[in-house]
Amino acid sequence: MKNLDSTGLKRLHREWRRRADTDVALLLDSVQTPYNVGAILRTAAAYRVSHLWLAGATAAPTHAKTALGTGRYLTWTITETAEEAVADLAAGGYGLVGIELSDGAVPLHEAWFPERTCLALGHEDRGLSGVVLEACGSVAFIPQLGKVGSLNVAAAGAIALYEVHRRLW
Repeated sequence: MKNLDSTGLKRLHREWRRRADTDVALLLDSVQTPYNVGAILRTAAAYRVSHLWLAGATAAPTHAKTALGTGRYLTWTITETAEEAVADLAAGGYGLVGIELSDGAVPLHEAWFPERTCLALGHEDRGLSGVVLEACGSVAFIPQLGKVGSLNVAAAGAIALYEVHRRLW
């Protein structure tokens, strides 16, 4: 066994792209740390996220090295408020699914995802705003087995994006 070269990687990724034609978007609700935004952008590009909404106090993805240039594969809309982002994604036909530790949240593996899903990820400490939580058709949490109570927002986003796509494979 050996690592794939660049041609092997292209073939592998091409095969997986053919398996699923997805329309998944992301709403970042005041994700303030540029490194978290960069990590989320890199994962979003890897999973072919169709669009991102960067709402409220979300750090603008202006630092090219943050996501190793993957921003060029993505489109995003910057909104001053979460309300604007929610209205825009709803007008685009997306159903909003929050990834949050909240009352009534279901385990991620049991969550329902609409055909056009927009995953909402919140602030590093405060989570999703009340406006976004109210707009969510469903809310899911990531079950954890250890003694740490929560995951980094970029890690949680990566797991949620994987789960949405896994179901389509």
